[in-house]
Amino acid sequence: RRSMKRKAMFTCPFNGDCKITKDNRRHCQACRLKRCVDIGMMKEWQVTQECIQMGLESLQRRRLHNLSGEPLPVLCNPHSKEVLPHQANARHGIALPTPSLTPCSLFQPPMRSNPSNRGAARSSSILTQDLSSEDSTDPFGSDAFGTFPESVEPPMFSNLVLSEENDESSSVNIDFSHLSMLPHLADLVSYSIQKVIGFAKMIPGFRDLAAEDQIALLKSSAIEVIMLRSNQSFTLEDMTWTCGSNDFKYRISDVTQAGHSMDLLEPLVKFQVGLKKLNLHEEEHVLLMAICILSPDRPGVQDTSLVESLQDRLSEILQTYIRCRHPPPGSRLLYAKMIQKLADLRSLNEEHSKQYRCISLQPEHSMQLTPLVLEVFGNEIS
Repeated sequence: RRSMKRKAMFTCPFNGDCKITKDNRRHCQACRLKRCVDIGMMKEWQVTQECIQMGLESLQRRRLHNLSGEPLPVLCNPHSKEVLPHQANARHGIALPTPSLTPCSLFQPPMRSNPSNRGAARSSSILTQDLSSEDSTDPFGSDAFGTFPESVEPPMFSNLVLSEENDESSSVNIDFSHLSMLPHLADLVSYSIQKVIGFAKMIPGFRDLAAEDQIALLKSSAIEVIMLRSNQSFTLEDMTWTCGSNDFKYRISDVTQAGHSMDLLEPLVKFQVGLKKLNLHEEEHVLLMAICILSPDRPGVQDTSLVESLQDRLSEILQTYIRCRHPPPGSRLLYAKMIQKLADLRSLNEEHSKQYRCISLQPEHSMQLTPLVLEVFGNEIS
């Protein structure tokens, strides 16, 4: 932000190819800024002075009310559309995006009308994260998930290819010439993938795995974890996903306008309804997502025994939590029902892959997907 405001022009004193790490990032401003821009940072997204002032005022109010002992009033600025990441509660940072925390207004706008209304220009709107970036969010509010030893920086997603079968879906009946919601939902999925990556890095033992296994687990489980996360914004009354205002209330028809058919959406809604009715505690939901990621039978995983041991540990914790904290009758057969949901996710994952392949095979639609989506789900035209 300071660099953009000053219109600073940095020069590397070396060869212009400094390796930027957490420890040496202050040594070369030129290469640090270059790396930020290369992975997707945009000057248009810098925090505005209005947001900074709001943050300072909020901090001051909190300090005053802490001294007075009175409850802190909730103040908001209806004119500000920016979402400050630090406003998120630490325990909810790895759960589903809540209506106030998902920056949907920063995505490409949802277009529920004729796609001809949409401009042809498109900009990259989501930052691609690698596994080596730091994330301080703690899902359990403890130090167990918050500290990890320094490790060798693993390769970016783009350095690996997710192997997929070449069978084509014969059940997709979508008019691919009118995918008006594809750009917006691609941004939403890309944002969710970032959250999955950040969550995975906080699972005890995940960072101990080889970089190749970390990437294999993330690429094969990403869509399943996104489906799990989306359950917290799913509403049984009208069968929609809500992330704020009505502009960001997603119906089945919106997803069909992004290229997916009822062969995926019908079982997906059935899955969401069944999972919602389990009334999972937040801790159970988080453990289920971690167990989903640490599945030793994912394609490309080499150290299956280590992954299995990590998953077994989480399964034991989940079963213990259900016995001790989840009152009956909701706890009856709850663990078995949760594991069945993971099996249902495998089928949804397979159908999603088939339908995504149909979309990505067409260059005009593949170009509307974000780099992160293409890296995780595969780029069929490359």
